[in-house]
Amino acid sequence: MKVLKEAALTTRNARSKLPSGSHWRSIDPDTHLGYRKGVRGGRWLVRWYKGSGSYAQATLATADDAFEADGSDIIDFNQAVSRARAHVEKARADERAEAAGPLATVTSAIHAYLEMREARERANAGSGGLKRDARSRLQRYVLGTDLAKQPLHRIDETALRQWRKQIPDDLAPASVRRLVNDLKAALNAAALTHRVRLPADLAGTIRAGLKADEIVQAEPRRQVLSDADVRRMITAAWEADQAGAHDGDVARLILVLAATGARFSQVARMTVADVQPAESRLMVPTSRKGRGPKRTDRIGVRVGDDVIEALRPAISGRKGPEPLLLRWRSVQTASGLWHRDNRGPWRAASELSRMWAPIVKAAGLPSDTVPYALRHSSIVRGLRAGLPVRLVAALHDTSSAMVERHYAAFVVDALDELAAKAVVPLTRSPARVISLERKA
Repeated sequence: MKVLKEAALTTRNARSKLPSGSHWRSIDPDTHLGYRKGVRGGRWLVRWYKGSGSYAQATLATADDAFEADGSDIIDFNQAVSRARAHVEKARADERAEAAGPLATVTSAIHAYLEMREARERANAGSGGLKRDARSRLQRYVLGTDLAKQPLHRIDETALRQWRKQIPDDLAPASVRRLVNDLKAALNAAALTHRVRLPADLAGTIRAGLKADEIVQAEPRRQVLSDADVRRMITAAWEADQAGAHDGDVARLILVLAATGARFSQVARMTVADVQPAESRLMVPTSRKGRGPKRTDRIGVRVGDDVIEALRPAISGRKGPEPLLLRWRSVQTASGLWHRDNRGPWRAASELSRMWAPIVKAAGLPSDTVPYALRHSSIVRGLRAGLPVRLVAALHDTSSAMVERHYAAFVVDALDELAAKAVVPLTRSPARVISLERKA
């Protein structure tokens, strides 16, 4: 076994006394920093043991013999040591990743995530169609970029931040959040699947590189409608439904959204059995958001008798497991004409888009009013009615922290009104203050 002869490489003066050729010194077990001296200066090298008596070698940069180090093309001894260690660590990570099979890349992580997500959607929706919104976002803004070509074990915060800077400025803040969350979910899933051959700190790198509070600073405006606005919208929905011959499908959907404050995905999964006329209650399926287990799969929401009466045509003569809210689907004939084919459950919120704009206009509301405004309005209505924050959160299948964070102003107003009711007069009206003279 050969014994390494340590060369003096730490200073310019020491290196100037070395003869031409390559000189080495150990910096770590099985890792050597080298210096190849030439006529006009030297170059830094690194050499590491690969096993079976073989070594690998690479050139790092120019030594600071004639010029001051700039930390990039010209480096000093300490910088060379750091770069040598980083180079060897990266090379060994490549070897480990390649030895375990085909390299896992950002692209492969995205494809695996999309397959998993769409399989879950397919299982949840049964024969219904897939939204494929995540696929559309990731294909447009991630696949095909430099980041997508990167092996997972080489991802660093710089690469993730660089990708973020390439997101178009005109993309809506909500769309940016969804895009980044999709990418984060894909990378985290791959990091878990391939954890044996990936860096242990990869999850931290992903979290730091895609840090949410640096992506979008603007807080989205929360559209809150008054009770009168909601009533006008529901009236307009019934009128538009009748004019479009939708058989009450559109109006009932909007009515249930307004009455429960639930998300579209929850309302779309309601069944006939979820309507409880005797109790004036709707049982709303819990959201599939979040990873943790749900305590229950239904949330009971009290509604008015008017809502129950409006839903009676949708439950009369139907079986409990059948979808509560339906809509007509049309097919195009060979002549190019469309005709109704069958009625099935609502699948995606986008199916409401075409009918929504005329309803908003007829109700005299701002044109940018979105269906989610009905959820915001329901939450605020509960707070203004003096319901505890925890109850409001439970009825809307969310957390108290979320309500306090996003509806803080309404929470303060509600608490202030409750506190005002506890105020009682403490003096006569008008107050009479009598001065008492002190006796000598």
